[in-house]
Amino acid sequence: MASYASSTARAEMSELRRLRGLLPPELQSWVSVEATTAVNPALIVSEEIGKDEVEVQIDMVKWEQLATDQRNLMFWHEVGRIQNDTIPRDGWEMAALAIGLGGAVGELWVQDGLLLVLALSLCGVSGWRLWQKNNNEKTLQELTDADERAIALATRFGYTLPNAYKSLGSALKVLIEQSPKKKLRSKYEARLNALKKSAAKAKSKLKETEEVL
Repeated sequence: MASYASSTARAEMSELRRLRGLLPPELQSWVSVEATTAVNPALIVSEEIGKDEVEVQIDMVKWEQLATDQRNLMFWHEVGRIQNDTIPRDGWEMAALAIGLGGAVGELWVQDGLLLVLALSLCGVSGWRLWQKNNNEKTLQELTDADERAIALATRFGYTLPNAYKSLGSALKVLIEQSPKKKLRSKYEARLNALKKSAAKAKSKLKETEEVL
């Protein structure tokens, strides 16, 4: 049993080292890759752990169910999110909304008009930011933009364009099949549809280039 556990730990460490090697050189000094310790975690997420420091966290159990090429493209998708600066930040909005609401109620009691306006303004700003964060269309655009980054990174690391699209597409298909939650499955399906359109466009452009040559 101990031997199996140590063997699993070594395999995980080896995979994490391999993934760190897939980081573009310009990210290696401030992006780290670790196995997640969260309960019921997502496959792969990124979060800020300090000023100018980001950690990519991976659920190694789910990760092992993907082929190496699929893992690479899912990893580069997350790298793409970091490059596009669309990873979640520490949410100040909920705290600000609570403070604003509390302040508004308090100022109604003491009838201070200026402070009431300031409290309501705080509510408005934080409410708007929360809406932006949870806007499905904006979120999907960020995810598809990161997929485009992943394709570009794959070609930078030696993949042909068709193989990059195939690897990411097959990874999304696996995740669609394995996702019990409808909302998450719908996100993967939307990304796959966008990827198919992007691949068709890239294929058409390549064909036009070949005809010119």
